[in-house]
Amino acid sequence: MGRRWLITGCSSGLGHALADAAARAGDEVAVTARKTADLQDLAGAWPGRITTVPLELRDAGSCEQAVRTASDRLGGIDILVNNAGVGLFGAVEEVSDTELRDQLETLVVGPWRLVRLVLPLMRAQGHGHILNVSSVVGRMSFPGLAAYTAGKHALEGMSQTLAAEAAPHGIRVTVLEPGMFATRYGVAMTEAGRRIPAYDGTNRAMLEGSRGLATNPGTGRPEDFAARVLGIVAADAPTPLRIPVGDDAYGYLEHAGQASREELAAARMLTTDPA
Repeated sequence: MGRRWLITGCSSGLGHALADAAARAGDEVAVTARKTADLQDLAGAWPGRITTVPLELRDAGSCEQAVRTASDRLGGIDILVNNAGVGLFGAVEEVSDTELRDQLETLVVGPWRLVRLVLPLMRAQGHGHILNVSSVVGRMSFPGLAAYTAGKHALEGMSQTLAAEAAPHGIRVTVLEPGMFATRYGVAMTEAGRRIPAYDGTNRAMLEGSRGLATNPGTGRPEDFAARVLGIVAADAPTPLRIPVGDDAYGYLEHAGQASREELAAARMLTTDPA
């Protein structure tokens, strides 16, 4: 019996590649986007396996309807993938309250809402797998990505708590931490409305690099991301909560882990009495 997926953010990039790979593997997939017209290539490629569902992640009613539609058409939901997201570029001082709220609504509140909606279904069937797509910035940071980083840190914190709460009900939780992949993330990223020239020297190179992700030959292929995720879902043995995806992701996070250990050691020397 094939698995039943609900994947958000499938119009392009990682979500599109994952939906295609899951359907190719024989599974049934409910794919979402704000406009279902953006999903017709998937539906046409996999008739009978792909169900298109409109979803505005920031709207509670839309989320409720999307989960209801996916569950009704597929007969249940085995796997939820919270993939949809968008970036906001700006220094901490540049980002307004409204821009911050909008970013967190997409990166934290919307995924949290979908988790809350699917958990009763998964508890009732006695199994399920929730995969929250974070990023390497879920455990580190880059200049100019304060709001995006805050959202991914929050998503990882929620996921860690969820994993402990859901495990007794047969529900697995995985945080995916992709590195740099050739997607439209950088192109679609918006900039804060306020620009302070004092931060240009620190931040503008990061913005230019992000804009070029889709065409940078050094970035990963979304199809490779999808293959890794299918392997994670199929694994019988217990898997780690956080799983970096992409060779560069391990490099980034090993560096971040070393920096964290050095910071902890420096803090201990500062705050503990000498022997």
